[in-house]
Amino acid sequence: MIELSDDGASRREASAERASGDARAAVHALTRASRILERSLAGSGTERALPELSIADFRVLSAVAEGEARASRLATRLVLGKPAISSTVDSLVRRGLLRRETHGGDQRAFDLGLTAAGEAARDAAESALAALVVDLVARTQHPDAVLAALAELGDGIELRQASVALAAQSARTPTNDDKSGAAE
Repeated sequence: MIELSDDGASRREASAERASGDARAAVHALTRASRILERSLAGSGTERALPELSIADFRVLSAVAEGEARASRLATRLVLGKPAISSTVDSLVRRGLLRRETHGGDQRAFDLGLTAAGEAARDAAESALAALVVDLVARTQHPDAVLAALAELGDGIELRQASVALAAQSARTPTNDDKSGAAE
């Protein structure tokens, strides 16, 4: 058995405290950045106005542009309730940014698609938001590394959400043991 010296334990504790402090600072930075991005879409304060889109609108348009055509999957992917997705989709359809198409022969199911106006609004918003992110990271000591880390964080978010969705689906799907009433 290998025993660590107190010095090794102290270094690990100090490293954990720094990581915790960095994580807390990251939480605050992300929430502040989120608010700045929101305000830029709304045209509030000194940020320039874009097409009338909320962050929720932008997220829905982006997910549809990436191939998410069903509202129920949008709700799961974007971690929004079905009423919030329905309201956002209804608003985007009314404003001519999204279209609903009947899914195959099922009159109850709809696929969503971007209209030309929706694609233009999403592209304009994405370009403006990307420029704002570049401006924010340019003010850091290592802008390229920060930008790469944010992009990698996006990948981590997608992986986490896929894992959460899979766990939720597994919890709803009875196993063969559950069906037979077998106990372990």
